[in-house]
Amino acid sequence: MLALALTAASLAVGAPPAHAAQAPAVTVEEARLDRAAPQEILRRGGFDGLAPEFADALAHARTIRQAERTVVRYGSGLWRQAVDRAQGRGPLRGDLSRDDDRPLYWARLALTRELRGWQPRFGVTEEGRARLLDRLERSSRGQDSIRYPAGRGVKRILLTGFDPFTLDRDVRISNPSGATALALDGTWLRTADGSLARVETAVFPVRWEDFADGTVERTLRPHLPEVDLFTTVSQGRPGRFDIERTNGAWRGGFPDNENLSRTGTVPVPPDPADGPAAQPQWTSTTLPYAAITAAATGRFPVYDNTSVTELPAGTDTPVVRPAGPTPGSLARAGGGGNYLSNEIAYRATLLRDRLGLTRLPGGHVHTPVLQFGADNADPATGTVTDPEFVRNRLDIIAQVRAVVAVAAGS
Repeated sequence: MLALALTAASLAVGAPPAHAAQAPAVTVEEARLDRAAPQEILRRGGFDGLAPEFADALAHARTIRQAERTVVRYGSGLWRQAVDRAQGRGPLRGDLSRDDDRPLYWARLALTRELRGWQPRFGVTEEGRARLLDRLERSSRGQDSIRYPAGRGVKRILLTGFDPFTLDRDVRISNPSGATALALDGTWLRTADGSLARVETAVFPVRWEDFADGTVERTLRPHLPEVDLFTTVSQGRPGRFDIERTNGAWRGGFPDNENLSRTGTVPVPPDPADGPAAQPQWTSTTLPYAAITAAATGRFPVYDNTSVTELPAGTDTPVVRPAGPTPGSLARAGGGGNYLSNEIAYRATLLRDRLGLTRLPGGHVHTPVLQFGADNADPATGTVTDPEFVRNRLDIIAQVRAVVAVAAGS
């Protein structure tokens, strides 16, 4: 990964400059931290002491370089602690099950809130704070720690997950794709053809602006040429897995974790070889969907989802096409919809094609919705976890692993 350099021109050192940034207000995501459920998740996950430690370490920074080192140390440490917890390494802190992805999410927000409000005596510019926040985001999501072993004879798999989302509907929500990323990062698996594979993972935010800023391309571009398979993963529909056949170049506007909406063509960086206006309406999976759907991978059914929503050529009325898009149509929803799960699939597969890796297996897997037990479904009265909730998440994680093993061995 490319390190994000911090220069004296962008990060002020010494006396506070006239243009030093004032501490900005907390974000919509960070404000949710003060609710009871996030605080309980942090406490019961064993991550509640991290933000005060981070704030103290920042307070002892005497230069912006020291602050940068502190940010990276705590960000990468948070990711490693969450991965170790998920994979059973070290003592279990708190009583939440190890497979829980939520302590990572809320702990990251606790750190970003501290960094956003940090006011060092030597001053920091708006650009400087933004760079430090970016370092914290990337390091705490595993985006800058993807490493594969050298040599031949080992397959390399890249898998991505997402943060929890729709938190104003139910702030207790977990995302099984993020939990899967924690459970599989740095692990080895035996593929369906008997070969050994190394899995590396990263987690992405549910924020439109981060995607527009190129976080997907920046994370995946260095690694797609070296992997044997990639899959983006997100939470989809209740009770089923979907292998999404087609991805569309359209944002449908559903609010993100900052309660922002964006509607329009997916804003991807132009490919210099194609010119600034060239952008396909559709991209396709190269995952072996027939082999995956035919295999016994777990208790949830797995479907090859070919449906899309399009504007047929020359019309302005959306039409659902169960068998995929027709020639010349404009995208209004891919198989995975028109939210950020479709967008990460579109961006990743478009990047695959622009890099000339058209034979590289890659695409999107939608997991079942992670559900609480029936007697714990009401967010107003429910608890943050229950046995059925844990069992469902563990089963989804195990089935994603089995799907990946089939895909990598086909």
